[in-house]
This record gives sequence, C-alpha cells and structure tokens, in this order.
Amino acid sequence: MKTFASLLVGLAVATIAQAAPIEPLPFKTPDKLPDVARTLSPSRIHLGGWLGNRVALNEKVRLLNVEVEPLLAGYRKKPGSHPWIGEHIGKWLHAATLAWVNTGDPALKAKLDKVVAELVACQEPDGYLGTYVPEQRFGLYRGADWDVWSHKYNLIGLLTYHQYTGDARALDACRRMGDLLIATFPARKSILAAGTHQGMAATSVLEPIVLLYRSTGDERFLEFARYIVKSWDEPNGPGILSRLTAGKGLDEVGNAKAYEMLSNLVGLCELARATGDRAYLDPVFHAWNDVVKNRLYITGSASAAEHFRKAHDLPNGVADHIGEVCVTTTWIQLSLQLLRLTGERKYADEIERAAYNHLAAAQHPSGSDWCYYTALDGRKQYDAHITCCHSSGPRGMALAVQEAYLMGEWEGREALIVETRESSRATVPLPGGEVVVEQTSEFPRTGRSTLRLLSSRPFSLALVIPKPWWTARLTVSSRGSSAELKVQPDGSIVLASDAWQNGTEIQINQDLELKAVAGGVSNPDRQALTWGPFVLAYDEARNPGGPPLRLVGLTADVKAEPAPGAALAFRLPVVGKEPSAPFPAVFVPFADAGATGGALRVWLRAPGVAVKQADSLLAYAEESRSRPGNVGGSINDGDVSSFVVTFNGRKPKEDWYAVTLAEPVAIRRVVFRHGKTFHDGGWFDASQGKPQVQIQRQANGPWETIGELADYPAVDATRGDLAPGVAFELKLKEPITAKAVRVLGRPASGDDPSQAFSSCAELEAFAE
Repeated sequence: MKTFASLLVGLAVATIAQAAPIEPLPFKTPDKLPDVARTLSPSRIHLGGWLGNRVALNEKVRLLNVEVEPLLAGYRKKPGSHPWIGEHIGKWLHAATLAWVNTGDPALKAKLDKVVAELVACQEPDGYLGTYVPEQRFGLYRGADWDVWSHKYNLIGLLTYHQYTGDARALDACRRMGDLLIATFPARKSILAAGTHQGMAATSVLEPIVLLYRSTGDERFLEFARYIVKSWDEPNGPGILSRLTAGKGLDEVGNAKAYEMLSNLVGLCELARATGDRAYLDPVFHAWNDVVKNRLYITGSASAAEHFRKAHDLPNGVADHIGEVCVTTTWIQLSLQLLRLTGERKYADEIERAAYNHLAAAQHPSGSDWCYYTALDGRKQYDAHITCCHSSGPRGMALAVQEAYLMGEWEGREALIVETRESSRATVPLPGGEVVVEQTSEFPRTGRSTLRLLSSRPFSLALVIPKPWWTARLTVSSRGSSAELKVQPDGSIVLASDAWQNGTEIQINQDLELKAVAGGVSNPDRQALTWGPFVLAYDEARNPGGPPLRLVGLTADVKAEPAPGAALAFRLPVVGKEPSAPFPAVFVPFADAGATGGALRVWLRAPGVAVKQADSLLAYAEESRSRPGNVGGSINDGDVSSFVVTFNGRKPKEDWYAVTLAEPVAIRRVVFRHGKTFHDGGWFDASQGKPQVQIQRQANGPWETIGELADYPAVDATRGDLAPGVAFELKLKEPITAKAVRVLGRPASGDDPSQAFSSCAELEAFAE
C-alpha cells in the first residue's frame, strides 16, 4: 500500500509533467541593477489558506465575470462615457493575465485573447489607443484630461499579456503607442500639459515606457523615460525627484496626490533596474520611509481624500475617504519593487500588512465587489460600479501571489525565500531540474506549518524562512536531513544543504497571540487589537445587544484564542458607558468586518479611559434617521467630522434625524450641525419652509413640532453651499421635557433631480 507521502510525491511529479509552468519572455535588455529577490512566474505558485481563498475569488468571481463591453465601448465610439473610462481595460488585462498564468484557467485565457484582439483593433493608424475625439487629445481639456494615463494602462496590460503569451500583436500595439508619445512629447508640448495633478498622472507612464524599452531594446524609449523624469522639474512641475532628494515629505511634493505619486515612484524603480543608476532609488527609499513613519494606517494603506496629509494626520471615518484602493494596490507594487531590488525584510512586511488588511478589507468576502475607500470607523461601501478602484483592487490581489515565494542566493546556493505561512505550493526551477516545495499550514489559527520537499533526486538549495514582523519567536527544525541551520541578524532562519532528499519535512513554528496596539499620536487614548498580521475590528452586526461603536472600550483582558468555527473570530470582554458591566464581544479581522452592512471600528477606547464627557444632553443616546444612507458616522458623538447622510438613490418628501434618550430631560436649546454638501445633495431644501424641530414627550408618543431652525439659510433643492459642521439652532422661551428629539426637512437634489438626500453631523440639545 502506498503511503500518503508517496501519493503526494506522485501527484507532484505528475503535476510537473502535465502542466509546464508558463514563463515570462526574457527582456531584450538585461537587468543592469539585478534583483536581489527574484519573483517566480505565478504559474509556479499555488497559494491556499485565508489569503489564497481571497486570491481565488478574485479570479473566479471578479476577473472571469467582469463585463468587458462597457470597458471597450469608449474605444469603439469616441468619446467614452467619462474621462478615465480608458484606464479600465488595461487594468483588467494586467490582473487577468497574472491570474490566468497563476491558475491556467482556459476560460479566462479565451476571454483575454478576445479582449486583446478587440482592443488592438481599436488602435488608430498613428498609434492612438485612447477614448477622446481628435481635437481633444493629449491635453487638459474639459472632460478629456486623462489621455496619457489611459495609454499607460493599455501599455501595462498589453505588455503583461505579451510577456506571458509572446503575442506579437500586443507588443506591436505597444510600440506604436510609444512612438506616438515620443512624437508628441516634448516635440509638440510638455508632457506636464497632458496630465492632471501637476502632470503626475501623465508622467506615471514612466513605468511601462521603461518596460517597453526592456521588451524591444529600442533606446528611444529609454531616452523618453529620462525626459519624463526631467519634466518633473519644469515650471509648475511636481518636483518629484528634486523635492524628495531634498528630504521633503510626500505632502510637500506636487499636489500630494497619493496614487499618481506612488505610480511615478514605481516607474523610478524600473528605470533604476534598467539603467543601473542607483541614484534613482534614493528618493524612492526616502518616500517609502516617509509613508511608513508618518502616513501609514495600521491596516497598511495611506491617503485621506486621495492625498497625503501632514505627518500623523490619519483620520478614520467614512467621510475622510481613507485608504483609496488604488493607493493600497500601488503601495503594494512599490513595496514589491523595493523588495526585489534590495531583499530587505521591511518591504515584505508592508506587503503582508496591506494584503491581509486594507486590500482584503476593500474586497467583499464573496469576491464580487470592492469598496473605493475603506474606513476604519463606520460602514463599508461596497458597490459594483466602474471605478478606478474596482479595476485596481484585482491587480493588488493578483500581485499578492508573487510575494509568497521568491528566489535569491545564499552562500553560493540558489535560495527559496518562503514568505507565506499559508498552505501553498511552489515549483522551484533549479539547475538539475524542478523541485516542489509544499507547505501544509494551520495558519491563521496557529503559527504551525510544515514544508515538504518533493523531488526525484537529491538537490542543493537554501531555504530562507523569514521571521514575521508580528511574532516574537520563530523556530525551525528539520527531520530526515543534515541541513545546516543558521539564524540571520534579521531573525530569519536559513536551512541549507547540497543533498536534500525527497520527502524531507521542515517544521516551522512562530508565536501567534492577541495583542493590543497603542494608538499613538494619530489615535490617542485608543487601542487596536491584532492577531498575527491581521488587524481586528468590532462589528456591530456581529454583536447584537452590545454597546454601540461610539461607546465601545477595551479592557485589560486581551488574552483569547480563535473561537471554534471555520472563520477567524475572537471573543473577549468590552465595556460601554458603564465600565462595571463588561459585554462578551466578538472581534473579527478588519478584512471580514462590515461585510453584512454593520458599522465597524478598529481603534477603540483604551482600558481605563473614560467615555468623553459631552455637554449635549443627547450625547451617546440612541440615534436614528429616516434612511440609513451610505455614510456610517454618528450624529451624537461630539465629532463634527463624523456625519451621516440619507442617500439611497430615492427622492422622498422629507428626511429626519432623531436621538432617543433613556429617560426624559428638560431642554431649552436644540442645535443641528450640517454634515457635508455634495454635488447631488446633502442639505435641506428650505424653499418651502425651514427644517422643523420636533420632540416626543414619552416613549413612542406622538411627535410634536416645537419650532424651526430659523437661521437655516434660504437654500433650494439645487443650490446649497453650506460649510461642513455649520450649526443652526432653536432657542426655546421655556424649558420643555423630551424623551426624543428630531429635526426634519425636505432633502435636496443638487444636480441630480432623480433623487434627493440630506446630511447631519450632530444633533444636540442643551438645558441652557
């Protein structure tokens, strides 16, 4: 009878024999700055476990099912439906190609082939492959100012497809796009004159231009790449290279637009690799360190309202528009570039942090939809629209595979760097043939895993087992071999042998424990919980009967093991307004929290920190509104930046915001603070009357009107220029006893008359 181990060997050998890995074409120009850590073809890696499941859903549920016709429509009939519709098909090609190489799915390959053929057929004789009419190309025209940007993503998508298929049509289309760009910039105009955000959108074409040079060997493309870098210091340019070299923070570079700036830095890495000029990397190192030190969320993303803000200014709410998925994905790209170029652990750490947290949190656990922004405090806003982030997120998930296993060198031997702790498999190319390294893991429930080496012959290899940033202890042991074991200064453990035997097993153990992390400068008096690389969150929907988010506080008791069940979850006590009444709460990974529509919070009140005392009599009481809306703030937490809206695409005749107290109180003044004005609403239409103030005297009693917000401006349904947080109030001549208070009015529609909504930052009441 065959043993289980021998069956595994047979299976692995059969897999090698039946499905040859899909290798990328070699570049025509060699690396002048060779990678210290080399990526394997995605076809050589199978990633399972928690993250592997998210990667698989990304391919099967998202990429395979994306309706590509709307993404191609703007190329077939110009102009497209919106200025940046052209970026999406290239992003899809990039992500879908990497996913197909990883899985070998014939259905995805057939879809790729069809899309490439249809996209290339849209290219014009001069090489133009954009979505604008001839008189509005390569400039900053109204509604037509992202032309170079769209060409950038077509270059990335088609070059990636060519790299793994050898398709000559794709490379020819890229060459013709490159020729057109060279003929346009700077011969006709500066490239800065064709890109938003001080030209940074256009100059981010640097990355694929360098890759086009590498793929063709045409020196003209390398010279064009050098011109792009020089253009940054033209008048009114972003000064990316010069300002970062001078030590400026990212909030002082260009207009601080995060996505575009990071994209340019990815291009600098490719230029350094192609030219061997390490000077290109110095500003990139400075920028990366500046993000980690000053601008990185605990969940591994950056940006608020799509920009880098001042150091440690890291707001958490939905209204702050934090952690744009495009930024998260490009941050992973940049960290992977620097990991490849240097082999330094810190870059792998940040890829892992981002992938397990902010990237995965933006992806719905079903794999179908994505968030644009993902707040650490409030509700997630999943949707299925065509947005930059819906196209970028799948690219980030596809790239996560490449970081799982890397190749390098150690004391003259080939080395396999085992970055992942998930159940997984890598097929490793070695001089004498291929070797399969299979990892069976209990992660993330425990820190134990086993590597099994499968080969038809003895082989030489160094296995590098990095010490995860989230563990205090890593131990590695080998059975069935005499491998040399060495502990490195960074805590990594290397096992090396010139005669590894088939079936050798290596046991890996690292501590996994629940930890409380202090909020520091950005979140004083708050703590967050982590488990390994996972940041955890309190999800109201998973804690019925528990304290509301604005009152939740942690206790000193943070010892817990994963609760039984397939999903990762923890049960530990929290407190509300009364610290003497702990509640057994459930915490789940930030990536899983909020999936059912519940509000979530990562940073909670630290143990021993009292609930903030508020002057308003309505503070922390039960709040409600006429429609749940799509912004998950609060109207009685004392924070005017935390607001709610009633937007749901409908147009009711009235909206209201209410707070219900446990016991009646005497009030003499009611204050309503406006939330935020949007182009399509967010305020009350006062053309037919000012917003009304009503009370209930007893529970479930009738609502009585006690006055109006007389100082509310006479705005109408289409125009309402109100500042965020501005206050309007009703003063009563005599105190009145109320169990509940609400403000109601007619919602405004702005520029979209098919719907209407309002917003509220705070509803307050005072005794004087």
